[in-house]
Amino acid sequence: MKIEMTLDDFEEELALIGYITEKKDRIALTAYLAIQLEKPILVVGPPGVGKTEVAKALSQVLAAPLIRLQCYEGLDENKALYEWNYQRQLLKIQMQKENLHEEDLFSAEYLLPRPLLQGLMNREASVLLIDEIDKTDSEFEAFLLELLGEFQVTIPEMGTIKAQERPLVVLTSNGERELSDGLKRRCVFLHVDSPSVEKEVKILRTKLPGLQDKLAYQVAKAVGVLREKLMLQKVPSVSETLDWAKALLVMGKTELDPAWIEATLNLLLKSQEDLELFYEEMGAERLLWEAKV
Repeated sequence: MKIEMTLDDFEEELALIGYITEKKDRIALTAYLAIQLEKPILVVGPPGVGKTEVAKALSQVLAAPLIRLQCYEGLDENKALYEWNYQRQLLKIQMQKENLHEEDLFSAEYLLPRPLLQGLMNREASVLLIDEIDKTDSEFEAFLLELLGEFQVTIPEMGTIKAQERPLVVLTSNGERELSDGLKRRCVFLHVDSPSVEKEVKILRTKLPGLQDKLAYQVAKAVGVLREKLMLQKVPSVSETLDWAKALLVMGKTELDPAWIEATLNLLLKSQEDLELFYEEMGAERLLWEAKV
């Protein structure tokens, strides 16, 4: 998949769909180069920083369907690539016994494509998201190398199937385990971190146009303080920042205050241990002081 647009046009298209990028985070530049080079993108970073959103945004900008494979421990190639339609095959076997007519039961007619094969067989450009690849084992990762390097897969009963239209492949990783050099070598690398206060303010203003500027800044600054100064078990994600801001907006708030910080803190901190840590080491008054405009 290649696109007939400049980098500037590409950045404008991302902005038009409400996806905020900055020059220093290199998201737009890396994605643009990966598309033009027809190479997969490996998006790495801590949970909740918007890695999956990269694939969703690219799907919108490219007007290409998003095909998603959610990885998990124990995922194998049959669940990710294809399965045979055994019921249809058994029915055909019964018919063959009656008609004495043999037919190949391992043809495309009896194939049930799963996400990886769907991405290769799609006649139009698509975005193939392989989400949280680090949750799988090294054997599954090795299986992916043919697809990532040559945009093809081999099915024992049918042979090699090559992509009719190369999909844009986006892999994400939370860094739970080290990925192989072979996988990294086939991909363009992109590290995504928690957004800066300025970027998160832009996200809040874009997603919640009714949010006043002062509150948008206070919310983004407060979340930034929590991420930076507390050793939280689960750092608040961008989506949780949006939830918090939306809740304050629903309640008619125009600025933060200690009472509403305490009342809505559970929208940001999702474990009792993190809540206790907040009150032990910071508290609502100090958080408000640090988040003041």
